[in-house]
Amino acid sequence: MSEKTPKLRTALDGIPTYKPGRPAATGGRVAYKLSSNENPYPPLPGVMESAVAAAGSFNRYPDMACAGLMAELAERFSVPVEHLATGTGSVGVAQQLIQATAGPGDEVIYPWRSFEAYPIITQISGAASVKVPLTPGEGHDLEAMLAAVTDRTRLIFVCNPNNPTGTVVRRAELESFLDRVPGDVLVVLDEAYREFIRDEEVPDGIEIYRDRPNVCVLRTFSKAYGLAGLRIGFAVAHEPVAAALRKTAVPFGVSQLAQDAAVASLRSEEALLERVEALVAERTRVFDGLVGQGWTVPESQANFVWLRLGERTTDFAAACERAGVVVRPFPGEGVRVTIGEQPAMDLFLRAAEEFRKEL
Repeated sequence: MSEKTPKLRTALDGIPTYKPGRPAATGGRVAYKLSSNENPYPPLPGVMESAVAAAGSFNRYPDMACAGLMAELAERFSVPVEHLATGTGSVGVAQQLIQATAGPGDEVIYPWRSFEAYPIITQISGAASVKVPLTPGEGHDLEAMLAAVTDRTRLIFVCNPNNPTGTVVRRAELESFLDRVPGDVLVVLDEAYREFIRDEEVPDGIEIYRDRPNVCVLRTFSKAYGLAGLRIGFAVAHEPVAAALRKTAVPFGVSQLAQDAAVASLRSEEALLERVEALVAERTRVFDGLVGQGWTVPESQANFVWLRLGERTTDFAAACERAGVVVRPFPGEGVRVTIGEQPAMDLFLRAAEEFRKEL
């Protein structure tokens, strides 16, 4: 037997493993998972019925073109069908974007700390990551990101709101930034949490994209729409980029169940808005509670809050778990806490208050 092993790409060496939020290990008591930015509500009206109907044809391939969903999205956002592409969550579409734009010798710019998948999907492509540190206020440093652009830059991620800090890029600074980015560099506005934004100065990326051919907008059904387990997201971009996304998509990657559930979710907008409004109100309550305890908390426009704790991060996460809530620690940096059910947030606020007293 040969002792040789298959040769794998060296670009994969040292790729960090994506770390999902830990589940809530109950141990016989009530525990809440606040570590994955999931929607605590059940599927929207009509979604379960569509899922049950789709389950009856699991022996068949899904519609590879996602025609029904694409038509629904085109009408909902007033964009041409040719400007749409779907994938396995917005992260799946983000990986397709890098596959379509960047390879060995190329560079991808993104803020850091930001979405944990950015360095992973960049390295998989063989491209180099250019991580631009956040400002002291936990937001994008767009001037530094612009200064990082070189002739090797192929793609820039703008995470708006930023995950995990919840901060936003407002219209004037975004448009100034886009005006100065070279036209052959793709700028991806990652708007996974768009529905939770209440700051009127934050633009809708789909409005920004319309007259900018180098702008692509990512959206997902995983967060506000509550379809995290079905893995479906989409991009809005001008035809050359959207066509490239369709070329790089995994054939039949989006299940029929996911497609039908997404259509049903889009048709339940009234219920969606009620749920999102309730989560935003709870976000405000949690933010005010933390500030009242003496914490420094960036104002979040997403469905989570961020506490920068440095070396106390893992201790704080452990204290929360003892209190019955599992949060998302980024060791040495801070903790992201999803806005969930009110009882869960009550437990979290009590844990934060007790921890604060020990500092």
